[in-house]
Amino acid sequence: MSNESRLPTDVSYIRRFRTSPGKGPAMQRIGFIMFPNFNVLSLSTVAVFETANTVAQEQLYEMHFLSETGGPIRTSTGLVVETEAFDETVFDTLVVCGTLVVEPFSPGLLAYVKNARGKTRRVASMCTGALVLAEAGLLDGCRVTTHWDYARDLQARFPTLKVEEDRIFIVDGSIWTSAGCTACVDLALAMVEKDVGREVTKSVTRTLVVFHRRAGGQSQFSALLELDAKSDRVQDALIFARRNLREPLSVGLLAEAARLSPRQFSRVFRAETGQSPAKAIESLRLEAARLMLEQGRQPVEAVAKETGFGDRERMRRAFLRASAQTPQAIRNASPPLASF
Repeated sequence: MSNESRLPTDVSYIRRFRTSPGKGPAMQRIGFIMFPNFNVLSLSTVAVFETANTVAQEQLYEMHFLSETGGPIRTSTGLVVETEAFDETVFDTLVVCGTLVVEPFSPGLLAYVKNARGKTRRVASMCTGALVLAEAGLLDGCRVTTHWDYARDLQARFPTLKVEEDRIFIVDGSIWTSAGCTACVDLALAMVEKDVGREVTKSVTRTLVVFHRRAGGQSQFSALLELDAKSDRVQDALIFARRNLREPLSVGLLAEAARLSPRQFSRVFRAETGQSPAKAIESLRLEAARLMLEQGRQPVEAVAKETGFGDRERMRRAFLRASAQTPQAIRNASPPLASF
C-alpha cells in the first residue's frame, strides 16, 4: 500500500475519518483477515459491501484482503485469493474469516488481531473466526456466538465468554460475531444498516435476493440435526411433533406417528437420539418459542400456548433449565437493528 493509505492510529482520527460531517457517508476501509484453508463462504460478505457501493452509487466501502504473509492464500475449496501482508494500515472494520477445519492459529495472526483493539472501530468474526478473537484476548466478558457445532467448545475453552449458541449474530460494543458462515451475510447487512441506514440496506437485500433480517437463531437449522435420528420412523415422529407442537404430544401419539407400539417407540427413540421423547419434544418447543420471541410479534403468553408449553411460567422454567435465560431476556436481546 502507498504511504497515503496509512492513517495515524489515533482513535479520534479514525472517528473524524469516518464521519466527514456534511459530506454524506465517509468511505470506510474494511480488512478481511484470511489464513490458509479459510472457508470460501466467508467471501459472501464481500458481496454485501460491494453491492452497497453499487446501490449507493458511491464508494462507501474500500475492501482489502489481508494475511500474515501476503500473497496468495488458498481457501477451503482451493480457490486462491491474493492478499496484502499485515502492516500498520488503519481499518475502520476488521473481519476475521471462518473455517470448518480449525487448526492452531499462528502467533503472527493472533498478535495482529490483538493489536487491532483501540485502533479499529469494530472487529468482527465469521463462524469459527470467533476462536481467533478469543485466543487474541478480545472477547473476555463479551456476549458472542459462533457456529453451533463449536459453541460449547468455545465456552469450555474460554469460560469468561458468554457464548449464545442460538444466535445468528451478536453485537457487543465494538465486537461483532456471527454464527455459521452464511450468517456472515446477516452480520454484514447489519453493519451496512448501522453505517448508512435502512434504505440502502433494503436495496442491497433486494439486489442480492436475501432477507433483510433473518428471523430466529441457529437452532432452526440444528435442533433436529442434534437429535440425529437414524430411522425413518423416528424421523417421522419428530417431524410430526414439530408440526403439532401446540398439541399434547404423548408417547402414545408419537408412537402412532412412528408406526410403533409405545414401548417399542420409547426404546428405539432413546437408542437413536440419546434422549427421552419428553426431553426431545421440549427441545423442539424451546426452539420454536425462541424463534417467535426473537421475532417479537406475539405476547409471551401467546408464544407459550402456541408452542405447547401451556402458560408462560412453564415456558420460563423450561428456558431456565435449558439456557439460564428467561423468555423476556431473549426477547430483550433481539432489538431492532436501528438500536445497535
